[in-house]
Amino acid sequence: MRLKNSVYVAAEVVTPVLVLLVILWFTNAGSSFFLPPLQDVFVAFADNWLFALVPTQLVPSLFRLFSGYLIAVVLGVGIGILIGKSPRIRRQASPVIEFVRAIPPPALLPFTLIAFGTGDEAKIILIALVCVWPILLNTVDGITGVDTTLRETGQSYRIARWDTLVHVDLRAASPQIFAGMRAALPLALIIMVISEMVGATNGVGFFIVQAQRTFAIPQMWSGIILLGILGYVLNLLFTLVERRALAWHRGSRADAV
Repeated sequence: MRLKNSVYVAAEVVTPVLVLLVILWFTNAGSSFFLPPLQDVFVAFADNWLFALVPTQLVPSLFRLFSGYLIAVVLGVGIGILIGKSPRIRRQASPVIEFVRAIPPPALLPFTLIAFGTGDEAKIILIALVCVWPILLNTVDGITGVDTTLRETGQSYRIARWDTLVHVDLRAASPQIFAGMRAALPLALIIMVISEMVGATNGVGFFIVQAQRTFAIPQMWSGIILLGILGYVLNLLFTLVERRALAWHRGSRADAV
């Protein structure tokens, strides 16, 4: 088992290194203006993001991302619980939800620009509008999928409705709620970048577009690499929180096996 784990760890380390070496060779061997040598991109990354542009470009992007995402979590879980607990509301809301969630997220950008301007408010609202749907739908599925025996047991012991909601419904639905939150996180990053590429004066998306317009290609690629690192770190942090919050769920599954 230890040997097998060591092989997996070695593969996780070696594979990215090999990919970097291949890209380094390819960009140095080629002569494309749009694929500069990898070392030039690393120099641009160090000049821009360690840490000259962090306060002016990265921090505003993170503020918009987390603000919109947290709003989506609150609305998605709250409305999802309401819909999941009421079959009548679920039937009435289903056509509207399916229609709105089918609208491509970038199509909402003109609406937010016209309705809310080009400030942070419009970008935060757009992120929230896009991210709320996977959270809401997973919350509804989680609440409706709670074992009726658990609820009937709570009723037989005359447990208060609030306690039943918190300790029975939300606890049983939490794996699916976290699944929806995980699906919404990369969407928040994507919409953050898209919203900053139009009608913005700062942010990582704005930086990438400005670098592209001025043909500062290494700087453009440095912003793209930053987004990849940001997405990786956010997913890692979310995984740590999810594991801690759902430790009971993994333990119960292990006991069942």
